[in-house]
This record gives sequence, C-alpha cells and structure tokens, in this order.
Amino acid sequence: MTGKIRKVAAVAAIILIGLALSPPAQAERQGPVFVVPLTGDIDSALPASMKLAFADASKAQARLIILNIDTFGGLVDASDRIKTIIYDSSIPVYAYVKKAISGGAYVSLACDRIYMHPGATLGAVEPVAGGQPVTDEKHLSVIEGQLRSMAERQGRDPQIASAMVRKEIAIPEVVEEGKLLTLTAKMAAEVGYAEGIVTGYEEIPELAGINAADFIIYKESWSIGLARFLSNPYVAAVLLAIGLAALAIELFTAGFGVAGIISLIAFALYFGGNLFVGFARSEYIILFILGIVLLGAEVFTAGFGILGIGGLACVAVSIVLSAATLTEGLLTLGLALFLSVIIVVIAFRFLRKSPLWNKLILSDAETKERGYVGPKDLNIYLGAEGVAMTPLRPSGTVQLANGAKFDALTQGNYLAVGTEVVVIGFSSGAVVVTEK
Repeated sequence: MTGKIRKVAAVAAIILIGLALSPPAQAERQGPVFVVPLTGDIDSALPASMKLAFADASKAQARLIILNIDTFGGLVDASDRIKTIIYDSSIPVYAYVKKAISGGAYVSLACDRIYMHPGATLGAVEPVAGGQPVTDEKHLSVIEGQLRSMAERQGRDPQIASAMVRKEIAIPEVVEEGKLLTLTAKMAAEVGYAEGIVTGYEEIPELAGINAADFIIYKESWSIGLARFLSNPYVAAVLLAIGLAALAIELFTAGFGVAGIISLIAFALYFGGNLFVGFARSEYIILFILGIVLLGAEVFTAGFGILGIGGLACVAVSIVLSAATLTEGLLTLGLALFLSVIIVVIAFRFLRKSPLWNKLILSDAETKERGYVGPKDLNIYLGAEGVAMTPLRPSGTVQLANGAKFDALTQGNYLAVGTEVVVIGFSSGAVVVTEK
C-alpha cells in the first residue's frame, strides 16, 4: 500500500513540476491577430511586401496571421514565392477569401486554414501567358503538382486541386469536363476546401479557439508602395528608356548637362526600386557603373571597339539581372531600347533648334565675337580645311584655316581633337566634315 502511495505521489510531483514550468494558457493568448491585405494584382514586387508584413507580425509576437485575399491573381512566380513565405512562417497563417482566382487560389491553398466570405470564389488556376491559356504540358504539370501537394498537406482532396488547373478533369456533382473548377463558398465547405463561411475576418479567431483577439491591420508603407510602383515592368521600361536616351544624348554632346542629370535620376529610380524590393543586388549596380565608365572611355577613343562593346554588355546584363526574372528583364530592356530610340530621334529633331537644347548640352553662345558664322554665309566654306577643336562624336566644333568656328557634324564616325578636316556639306546651320 505504501509503495502505491509513493508511486502516486511521484506521478503527482512530476505533473506539478510540468505545470509549473509550462507557461500559463492565458500567456499563450497575449499576441495580436495580424491581418495582411492581399488585394489587386499579384505582381513581382508583392512577395517583398509580404515578407516585410510577416516580419512585422513576428515582431508583434502575433499568434495568428490572416491573409485578407481579394484578387484575380497575377504572376505564377510571385505566387509561389508568397507560398514559400507562408510555409516558412512560425505563425499559423489563415486565408480569409473574398475572391481568390488563379494566383489568389494558389496562395490560399498554401495557408493552414481557409475561411470564405458568403459570396467568395476560389479556383481557376489555369496559367496564362500573353493573354492566352498555357497549354504546355510541362508547365501545367508543375502547377498541378504544386496544387496537389498543397492540398495533400492540409488533408484536402488533391483531385479537386487538379480540376482547378485542367479542364479535362470531371468530378461528379462538382465540375463537368471541359470547364475549370471554381468553387463557391458553399461548394468549398462541402468538399473540404474551406473550414467555414464567415462574413468578416473578425469571426475567424473565435472559430480557431482564440478569444478576445486584438487585431493589427498591416498597412504597406509609402516607401514599399513606391518601390512596388517603380519595379512594375512597364514603369521600369519607361525609366530605362528615359535613362538610356538621356545617356546617349549626354555621351554625344559636350560637357555634362541636364541630359546627364536626367539619366542619373532615371537609372537611380530603376535600380533603387528593384533594390528595395529585393530584385537588384549591389554587385549588379557596380556592374552597371562599370559599363557607364567603359562607355565614357569609349567616347574619347577613335572608332567603336572593345571598351564600347564591354560597356554595352555590362549595362545590358546589369539591367536584366536587376529585374524580377530573366524573362521580365529581357522584355523590359527590349521595350526600353525601342522607346529610347524614339526619344533620341525626337530630341535631336525637335530640340536642336529650341533654347532648351543649349541647356541640355551646355553650349557657349555662338557670337561673331567668338568667330562663329551664320548659316547664310556657309556656302563659301565648301571644301575649306580646318581642325577639330572638340571631339566630333559625331557633333562638335571645328575651326577653319581662316579662324572661323562652326558647329560641325561628321557622317557618323568619331574624330578626335586636332584631327584635320575638310568641309563637304551643311546641315541645319552646321558644317558637315570628314577627315582630310
């Protein structure tokens, strides 16, 4: 009898010690519920915003993260990166779905639980490229496999997930062949793809066993919002086009003027935005600066050689690598080059005769006291010889044998300072010269 009493006492002591060492239940419920809006397009910069939101939730010691999802989807790569952020979270992540189509459904299925608004929809995860459904079997198989894996992870029917990707899958009383599966709130609850139907995310904590929850609504900072805007592929293409066009104007004009400043600002915005959201890295920016230095050095050498080719390569590679993906970088660069050519043509055609042109190239006043001659007097100088006073790349200044100074253009080739030239024609008040 005494032995039994000792055993009972020992067990009781162990239990009491365990209770003493364990944090009280009330302490476990002290953290807030962190609500993170996921609305609009899932763009390439959204994962960076989500990562910051989850970091803030961790700092606030949140006991639950609720993704307030209302989106038609977006980029597959961005959706998959958000899935990884959810998987890596030490805090439970629930989805409150108002609308989760395509990438939105992909993110929702990665969450630990799904709760849906009465009028919500979830599904239609067929990948799209260029506005058309992707039919490549390899791509479809990868997306389907990811969805099935996420469904199995939460004990859901993986065949339902497959039907969201492939039209050929038919499930009795759920979806017929030839249609992508999009679940209503009621259907999702019936097939086990939603833990409940609620009218607001405020109802979720109680259903999850969390009482008296304090809510913190995550608000994206202005800086990350600006970075997301700047890293948008179309905005990035415009910034690059302005930067490249201004750089070309600066390289082919004397001194350092407004064009150079515009170029610096445009490139700073492009790389700054991509650096902030995590696309660009410091080594890419260093590579870009190296490219600019090489191009600058090329300007002061005859012809176009290894320095120019190397500079262009460094600039192009740095721009592409600083984008969200290689494909996005190539498309952005291609669009930027197209736009920059248009900008340069317009600039040289329409700005050359305007007062703004002098500010862009910081040119000196062309007065008779300085030896300049008006356009009506140029014909007498056809065949005249002189010397290049500035590098002609292809524009610059020449001084003829009689001391007269002219704006000058070559036929596209580079001529260094001191090169002997001969006048072969005229263009917009400038003399056209070639090497003697």
